[in-house]
Amino acid sequence: MRNPECCEVMTPHEQRLFDKMEGKEDRFRAGHSRVFTILESFEGLRPRIDVERAKYFTESMRATEGQPLVLRWAKAMRHIAENISVYIDDHQLLAGRAGAQGRYGILYPELDGDFLGLAIEDLPKRTESPFTITPEDARVVVDEIAPFWKGKTYHESLNLALPADVHKLTYDDPEGLHSRFIVNETSSFRSSIQWVHDYEKVLKKGFGGLKQEALEKLAALDPLSPADNCEKRPFLEAVTIVCDAMAIWARRHAALAREKAGVETNATRKAELLTMADICERVPEHPARTFHEAVQSQWFTQMFSRIEQKTGTIVSNGRMDQYLYPFYEKDMAEGRLTEDSALELIECMWVGMAQFIDLYISPTGGAFNEGYAHWEAVTVGGQTTDGRDATNDLTYLFLKSKREFPLHYPDLAARIHSRAPERYLWEVAETIKDGSGFPKLINDEEIIPLYVSKGATFEEAYDYAVSGCTEARMPNRDTYTSGGAYINFAAALEMVLYNGRMKKYGEADLGEHTGDPCEFKSWDDLWNAYVAQHKLFLKTAFMQQHIINNLRARHFAQPMGSTLHDLCMKHCLDLHTPQIPEGINLGYFEYIGYGTVVDSLAALKKVVFEDKTLTMAEVLEALECNFEGKEDVRQILRNAPCYGNNDDYADTIARDIDQLSVEYGARYSKDLGMHNDVRYVPFTSHVPFGKVVSATPNGRKAWSPLSDGSSASHGADVNGPTAVLLSNFSSKNYGYRSRAARMLNIKFTPKCLEGDDGTQKLVSFIRTFCDLKLWHVQFNVINRETLLAAQRDPEKYRNLIVRIAGYSAYFVDLSPDLQNDLIARTEHGTM
Repeated sequence: MRNPECCEVMTPHEQRLFDKMEGKEDRFRAGHSRVFTILESFEGLRPRIDVERAKYFTESMRATEGQPLVLRWAKAMRHIAENISVYIDDHQLLAGRAGAQGRYGILYPELDGDFLGLAIEDLPKRTESPFTITPEDARVVVDEIAPFWKGKTYHESLNLALPADVHKLTYDDPEGLHSRFIVNETSSFRSSIQWVHDYEKVLKKGFGGLKQEALEKLAALDPLSPADNCEKRPFLEAVTIVCDAMAIWARRHAALAREKAGVETNATRKAELLTMADICERVPEHPARTFHEAVQSQWFTQMFSRIEQKTGTIVSNGRMDQYLYPFYEKDMAEGRLTEDSALELIECMWVGMAQFIDLYISPTGGAFNEGYAHWEAVTVGGQTTDGRDATNDLTYLFLKSKREFPLHYPDLAARIHSRAPERYLWEVAETIKDGSGFPKLINDEEIIPLYVSKGATFEEAYDYAVSGCTEARMPNRDTYTSGGAYINFAAALEMVLYNGRMKKYGEADLGEHTGDPCEFKSWDDLWNAYVAQHKLFLKTAFMQQHIINNLRARHFAQPMGSTLHDLCMKHCLDLHTPQIPEGINLGYFEYIGYGTVVDSLAALKKVVFEDKTLTMAEVLEALECNFEGKEDVRQILRNAPCYGNNDDYADTIARDIDQLSVEYGARYSKDLGMHNDVRYVPFTSHVPFGKVVSATPNGRKAWSPLSDGSSASHGADVNGPTAVLLSNFSSKNYGYRSRAARMLNIKFTPKCLEGDDGTQKLVSFIRTFCDLKLWHVQFNVINRETLLAAQRDPEKYRNLIVRIAGYSAYFVDLSPDLQNDLIARTEHGTM
């Protein structure tokens, strides 16, 4: 597709934008008219804060003080289910939302209620992902909700528990309201990291069946046992209460649907509402019988999960093409369903998802997750539990939806394996070429062996689902829920150059005193100084996590999520329990600024210690003035070997740096009772983390974004996209299992992927990614001119979707810093 006024070749996504500007109707609208209509009712609206969940949760928790936490939480869920407003949206075929109509976010005062008052004032004004709130709702927050939680929140407990040497690298103020962006804890702005429920269990048993299981376990308890009475009984009672809450909530929607049907004059809509009422009276209390019932049951479950707790990156949807397929296949065979009606139902779910916005109260959380970040991943493809290819008709239906319906919900993830069918890879490639950033690719050939090495069976590992940004979960075997540290290793590099200090923080002694770098006589001296700072950060993060792991269970419970987990039910333990027998505790720390550090160290090694083109003093002088008047020095540094070019010089340094972390994790993770793995997934945090790091020896200017994930530094990858893959491969330490996801961003021009030849090139590239056993890759296929035009005239480009960091978002919702970061990524015009 061509538009001579803009670009030589445009993606279908870009073409749709230009067609809309010219007043043309979307060519796919006729086939998706219902969901287009729903989308247009809220598209572009600023999200508002709905306080009902927080209000009713607080009311219940106030009334149950002193009782076991899991029981209190279940009672709070029932209180919410009985009282929260229920809605049936116009045109919708699915019932259930967690807040007001339109785009909305909800509050979790148990997490961060100590600064809710400050946040309510700040949220409408902040640059990153602002929210609105009505004056009345603001009053409820300030007068009714926040006072109860003062002194009780998890955030306050954590802030007080951190030793001084850990606190100084974590927070920038005594109250812990602002991050230092050095060793950043993330557990205080989410109750749990990404998660995937066993939705199939709900579809097969219903919450009524799960309640019956709990009642049978209650009846079997030893009436004289203190453990049974004090530990197991409250848990099982909580399960029965939350199962009842789900049924209550669904039946309230059924009643509303019947009420609306009673006054509906349109016969077609009346019939839809009556069908909705019938379905909501059945599910999720009872097993689903049809595709429509299965989709509605899953939707109720995921929405109530959002009410139950703040799951970081939003609870994911699991292998939807697998657990929904039996219902799809049966209904299609019996004539109750067509491909179009099935697509309409799942797209009703997509537009429902798009109205729930994950609200981050803290400034740090907001900075981490720009553009109303979301990762409610739907996993497609992959393998069955016996290792066969798992693609089916629903797999292709989900891919078709992404190409035809212009929405960045849900986050679609495609599992790739060595025997993936050619048709599947072709349709994945065609969907990527559409240009909205979907799907992201996750590699079975890397993940499955790693999970088996950590204790999973092959059947469990084959059945993993993508969860959150780039991670994966094995429902019923994974048991770890705590957020881990984000570690700014570019800050460690700066502390090497300034003897334990950072320009951002003045004279504060933050790191190790490794000496004056001008007195380093060799590369080994520089490397050893970096190792000292790096290990200090790791030590700090592990101490931080030890405290976090032992603190969270006193503040959070998850009775519904626990009901859906086999091991929680077997042992009568809440999912937030630090150690659940037979579970696999898989956690991770995020490594921020990988490419920045590698390229900086490579430049110093090459330019200062080997070629002696510059002295360390000359480099430091250029850094001190942010390269002003020193462009010649900057270019010498930038032309040193860089990560991302399949250059062994830089890639060896990258592997050595990675080894520092995986070795440390292998040695000390057992102290935390978990597999604490190294992960390179910054979301958008490489932007705020860069704002505390001054100029670096790879030529990066002060306070600008760091490299993202395991991608190359901006503009450093000059040898093509395959070289980027090879550097990623060469920098990994395959002899260690203490490693997890690596996020890799690749940007192509539409011209590079034009036509069937372009699709075939992309399929071959995907197979190379698979063969190299890399964890993750995602793509932006877009013209630079389009991004620049969107910056100049954002209203015209309101619907421009781009890939950010494991999720897609509207480009104009991003801060200028993140927009510029995306524009600055290397644009590959050949493959």
